[in-house]
Amino acid sequence: MAQGKVEICGVNTAKLPLLKAAEKQALFSRIEEGDKAAREQYIEGNLRLVLSVIKRFSSSSENVDDLFQIGCIGLIKAIDNFDSTLNVKFSTYAVPMIIGEIRRYLRDNNSIRVSRSLKDTAYKAIYARETLTKKNLKEPTLEEISAEVGISKEDIVYAMDAIQNPMSLYEPIYTDGGDTLYVMDQISDKKNREDTWVEHLSLSEAMKRLGEREHEIISLRFFEGKTQMEVADMIGISQAQVSRLEKNALRTMRAYLTA
Repeated sequence: MAQGKVEICGVNTAKLPLLKAAEKQALFSRIEEGDKAAREQYIEGNLRLVLSVIKRFSSSSENVDDLFQIGCIGLIKAIDNFDSTLNVKFSTYAVPMIIGEIRRYLRDNNSIRVSRSLKDTAYKAIYARETLTKKNLKEPTLEEISAEVGISKEDIVYAMDAIQNPMSLYEPIYTDGGDTLYVMDQISDKKNREDTWVEHLSLSEAMKRLGEREHEIISLRFFEGKTQMEVADMIGISQAQVSRLEKNALRTMRAYLTA
């Protein structure tokens, strides 16, 4: 990893702005109102935070530009998920997010080296996906990502496939009050619907034991193949609440079916 590098990913790090506490607070208030310019300014004003974090990985053989870009993804996630009402400094919240993003990258980045152009394409697609998700409150389509970055769908798929490794369905991705969400909770169940295991387990009788909301969640998840995020958006609660209600409903149904 290069040390003392002034220009990283085309950014002159010697000239990065340093925001004061009052400026950060004012900008974040504008961000919460949907001000995109304020969001970009807040990102730029916290790039020094990313630089300070990647210094911790100085012993890594990874390219400093790559680590900086990955760290920026962690920074953006921190900005988009930060709750200013918790009376916690942004840096206190952001640093673990940035470190976690970099560690996941280092863990998943195997010995197969991917070309610089493919990495750049993948990073642009990841950034566009994060931005569009925040803007539209839903996962963007490949066509939307392609239009956002001006790169063909085929090139995006190829680049994303080149930088990714298989992931366990039980990989934890988020924890809220002890309730962990896993990769499998994010995946639509397109196969296991009424015509498979649901049909063979007297599901209709088991579902009569559920409350109205739990019944709706199970129907959307396993009959219509919706993800937990999609269900949360449809019924107006958090994804963590959907996860808890789904697990409770499945326990109730399992108890009835195995009685």
